[in-house]
Amino acid sequence: MIPTLCDPPNRLRIVILGLSITSSWGNGHATTYRGLMRALSRRGHEVMFLERDAPWYRDHRDLPHPPFGATYLYDSVQELREQWSSALRDADLVIVGSYIPDGIEVGRFVQRMARGLVSFYDIDTPVTLAAVVAGTCQYLSADMIPGFDLYLSFTGGPVLRRIEQEFGAHMARALYCGVDPDCHNPAAGAPDWDLGYLGTYSADRQPPLERLLCAPARRWAEGSFAVAGSLYPENLTWPGNLERIEHIEPGGHATFFARQRFTLNVTRADMIRSGYSPSVRLFEAAACGVPIISDWWTGLDEFFRPGREILVARNSEEVLFYLREMPEEQRLKLAGDARERALACHTAEHRAAALESYVAEVWHGKRRPGCSATRCSAAHHTPTAGASAP
Repeated sequence: MIPTLCDPPNRLRIVILGLSITSSWGNGHATTYRGLMRALSRRGHEVMFLERDAPWYRDHRDLPHPPFGATYLYDSVQELREQWSSALRDADLVIVGSYIPDGIEVGRFVQRMARGLVSFYDIDTPVTLAAVVAGTCQYLSADMIPGFDLYLSFTGGPVLRRIEQEFGAHMARALYCGVDPDCHNPAAGAPDWDLGYLGTYSADRQPPLERLLCAPARRWAEGSFAVAGSLYPENLTWPGNLERIEHIEPGGHATFFARQRFTLNVTRADMIRSGYSPSVRLFEAAACGVPIISDWWTGLDEFFRPGREILVARNSEEVLFYLREMPEEQRLKLAGDARERALACHTAEHRAAALESYVAEVWHGKRRPGCSATRCSAAHHTPTAGASAP
């Protein structure tokens, strides 16, 4: 078959501009970018990650030189223009991530510069859209959205149609977080805690954490509990039978999960309202073979089967029932079934394959690279010298 103008190359040149891949400190984006970069590289694509050299991440880098693709730091938008314009121009696909510093300026520059496809990757979709509507979003504006060939979203379900119909996106598709099986597998050892939680502090996650972990800990003095994560206020009061851990690097997540009989998943309020917003910890815990207790949100049952692969709790009574009454055989089977589901459906490899399919969908659609509504190259529409107009 002779390739046409609309056939994507088998080996894509991809440039990702994201919040941070070198530091996971207070940054849930890093795990997703690391897994996706590794998977895309394995699949034969040429992948580059460009990260703004921010002081916070500079002081807390746990992966300063990722061993997959190529990662480079830039100091300012001006340096991005001066040093990386050619890479952005020549890429088959440029992905601009949410929350990057000066994101609006960077996004507009990429839309002007790129000759291939340009995508926005929203890792906090409900939060982003609310801020865009309010006019307070620092990394995306409403008028930029039609300028992207593809809007990738951590949130699926009905919000994808809203992005297309209300905000004018050409194509919105879910690109959920996934798990990297190279980093997340069951670890040996007996559990130290009955229930644990891994996550950076968020004000809207704290009430369900109090309800589903701290309250059970206070009611069950014989039980043992743990909370790991950064940025928690110093004035929080924790139960006496709860161990507090400041930060665990991604390389230590599997060991942390192995130390729990059950692990807790709680979801941000905006994500619950939108539904279809799984957290990366959900897939990591499943791949590590620890049973998960989660709050409920619409769409959860599309990722794991409640009662068979995941447990849903609304209050401390239900949490305590699972911790104290579930037979060990049932606990282990639930964990095994969840791990099987995660590896079959929710790895970074699955997300990389989904991204490839979306690129092909755009390529074979009505638009060619460089021909979105706001980035249309005159070369695609103006007859060349000596040619006849249609």
